[in-house]
Amino acid sequence: MKQVHLLASIVITSLLIYSCGSGSDSGSQSSSGNAAGDSSMVAPKDKTADQALTDAKGKGKFTEVKLTHPLDKAMLAKGKAVYDVKCSACHKVTGEKLVGPGWKGVTDRRKPEWIMNFVTNTDEMIDKDPAAQAMLEQCMVRMPNQHLSDEEARDVLEFMRDNDGKN
Repeated sequence: MKQVHLLASIVITSLLIYSCGSGSDSGSQSSSGNAAGDSSMVAPKDKTADQALTDAKGKGKFTEVKLTHPLDKAMLAKGKAVYDVKCSACHKVTGEKLVGPGWKGVTDRRKPEWIMNFVTNTDEMIDKDPAAQAMLEQCMVRMPNQHLSDEEARDVLEFMRDNDGKN
């Protein structure tokens, strides 16, 4: 009986390790066009489809987000604190995938409204938004709702903008 449990544990552990992978092996991912370090996690089917994903604002209450110029340092610091506590376990600030996609360039790929809607309305976005569904297909893990307040979400957006070199 002990041998059966041991064998089952080894098989399950092996499958988990194999399925998680390191994320750097491009051969294990579908041929989705993630070449040359593109971390968008969305494979455009054509330029029109790619533009539609980029122009989308997502599903949720944010239809317009006012951005600060220059960046608000207080918001940025609070956003980094939120990232450190709620986001860093799954996301890197580089383009490298951890559990979820890396954040580098996210503010170039997505509108501020889409980002705000995604982090505050995660479940509906994953259920209904094509770009969020495409990321789910790539990452194979549904992002848990972190229950960010609107203010926390805006602070995280400011941190993302700073990470992307916006000013």
